Amino acid sequence: MSFIVAIVGRSNVGKSTLFNRLVGRAAAIVDPTPGVTRDRREGEAAVGPLAFTAVDTAGYEESDPDSLAGRSRRQTETAIDKADVALFVIDARAGVTPLDRAFAQALRRRKTPVILVANKCEGEAGESGLLDAFALGLGAAIPVSAAHGEGLADLYQALARFAPDAAQAPAPDGPLKLAIVGRPNVGKSTLVNRLLGEERMVTSPEAGTTRDAVTIAWEYQGRPLQLIDTAGQRRRSKVDDSIEARASADARRAIDLAHVVVLVVDATQTLDKQDLTIARHTIEQGRALVVAANKWDLIDDGQKTRRALDDRLERSLAQVRGVPVVTVSALTGEGIARLLPAVTAIFDLWNARVATAKLNDWLAHVEARHPPPAVDGRPVRLRYATQVKTRPPTFVVFLSRSAELAGAYVRYLENELRSAFDLPGVPIRILPRKGKNPFDPAPAPSRLRSPRSRPPPRRGGR
Repeated sequence: MSFIVAIVGRSNVGKSTLFNRLVGRAAAIVDPTPGVTRDRREGEAAVGPLAFTAVDTAGYEESDPDSLAGRSRRQTETAIDKADVALFVIDARAGVTPLDRAFAQALRRRKTPVILVANKCEGEAGESGLLDAFALGLGAAIPVSAAHGEGLADLYQALARFAPDAAQAPAPDGPLKLAIVGRPNVGKSTLVNRLLGEERMVTSPEAGTTRDAVTIAWEYQGRPLQLIDTAGQRRRSKVDDSIEARASADARRAIDLAHVVVLVVDATQTLDKQDLTIARHTIEQGRALVVAANKWDLIDDGQKTRRALDDRLERSLAQVRGVPVVTVSALTGEGIARLLPAVTAIFDLWNARVATAKLNDWLAHVEARHPPPAVDGRPVRLRYATQVKTRPPTFVVFLSRSAELAGAYVRYLENELRSAFDLPGVPIRILPRKGKNPFDPAPAPSRLRSPRSRPPPRRGGR
């Protein structure tokens, strides 16, 4: 059973481009000229496995009801009333305009649920407009690029709540990308072979057997995966061979593109500095991390070794507490059955969303218990917070004044948030921003010209 999605917004925000992206063909005319779309246009659309009827509408304008623009506006209002959900599209690069605010106010008065979509978010040019979108009072905007097809996974998650069979719909954004990384000779390829149940990768006691990052399509309990076996990464100071340098760069690139990274370490050795370097790079890139302590069959005192491993991770990776550790033996198969459940669990946390209401209740509690330090003798208040994206969970905290929160206080918020919403081992990003005061009057433009702009005095002529 399908449902109806109306795409609405002012002119030239990319509604028809998004419509074409969703229906999979150039069904609607796209042109920079405002007002090209005037009538409602319907098409059978899909995001991943989610099928629905998309309705492209004319740009919203405040005009005479009897004019052409006014009649087009009535068509848009009819489309909204008949839809199960409306996608309200804004231009993130242009920011929130007065017409966007007027349309948002009109949408809040209607019964149709609204999903706010910030288009043209490719690159960093749309970040400011994405944050300004909270002022519309419609919740967090979903960042997309209709022209480039970016952000459709987040759009799917928002739309799936309105689908009749949403609970059975699988993830839309392709297979889970799982990179297996670590130092040379810790057993990465052996672990991949054990997971696949076949000798897919060449293994050898000699370090450097694997050179390329090899991607293998696989499936776990009906869930598609891409296993990426990578070359061992040594310290850069020890890499003196051009082939090894390219292999290491390929491994780092695999981390950057992965969803979840399994860091394989040798349990018979102390956690090496290079192991921690790889782990920190994974966290800095915002990837979900699982540590696989391999060669566990060679450990005599498992409890002592596990305590030492946990303590080292807790001290060295304090910025992301609770990284899951799975003890395995790729050679014998011990503990392998626990690895992929840990991967899928951390992947789900990496995609987690926190409701804005719960987030702000939490923010008020942590601020009351531990207020942020004053800046230049003046207090800093935390106004409100909202989650702007997943992968990793990213939150914006709006402040009362333009000031930088101390790094220690940001880490305090991260740890408290991780504990309150049960997000162990997941990288969390908190972005402090100054909230705009709606009661501040806009400065009136000055009518005085600067001295340099005045015309020179006329000189008497003959």
